[in-house]
Amino acid sequence: MPDHRGMTGRAKARTALVVVVTLAVVGVGSVLVFNASAQSAPGSTQAQVPAHDMAGMQMGSAAQAGTGDNVLGAGPVTELDKTFLVKVRQAGLWEIPAGDLAQTHASSEQVKRAGLHLLDGHSHLDQLVREDAKMLGVTLPDQASAEQQGWVRQLTNAQGLEFDKLFANLLRASHGKIFATIAEVRAGTQNDVIRRHATQANQTVLDHMTVLEDTGLVDAKTIADVAAAVNPPAK
Repeated sequence: MPDHRGMTGRAKARTALVVVVTLAVVGVGSVLVFNASAQSAPGSTQAQVPAHDMAGMQMGSAAQAGTGDNVLGAGPVTELDKTFLVKVRQAGLWEIPAGDLAQTHASSEQVKRAGLHLLDGHSHLDQLVREDAKMLGVTLPDQASAEQQGWVRQLTNAQGLEFDKLFANLLRASHGKIFATIAEVRAGTQNDVIRRHATQANQTVLDHMTVLEDTGLVDAKTIADVAAAVNPPAK
């Protein structure tokens, strides 16, 4: 027959144990709530733990990085750097219209293709040069040079094969000369923005010279004139 007195004693012991554990948990919870309230309360004298974001980076580090040196724009902007940006801008102001004219005035598919390359390349460079000039405080022109405007008029008045030859040689001469300037700027600039811009311009101008030469219409005299202009004979 079961000993009810023994069972009653064990039951009481278990009940007492549960009560003790419950009180302990409640006590710990109260301490945690008290500490949290003390830390968040206005005027609290509790030492604050440095705030961290979820990735473990101290909060405010991004803002601190923005107040340091401008790595992208580090380095002086020389007069040659400024002239380079102006020339890139002016190149787009006449070569984009020239590329448009190639689509309506040319008789050669290769010339039309070269015109499309001009439109694409200089549209991108024109956006880039305006952004970089604003960043560096360089004033850009709103129109091509007088000589360049004259070239556009010549192309506007030409048609067919006459246009094709004029287009190929005018554009190849212009690109050859600016190509040499780009190399000089890229090799000597100490400004990171200009260096990046010169790299992009170099790729674009090289592509344009290639498609212009692919027309088969570039004269040997044009190449010789470019060579003489970028490498004048020593005096």
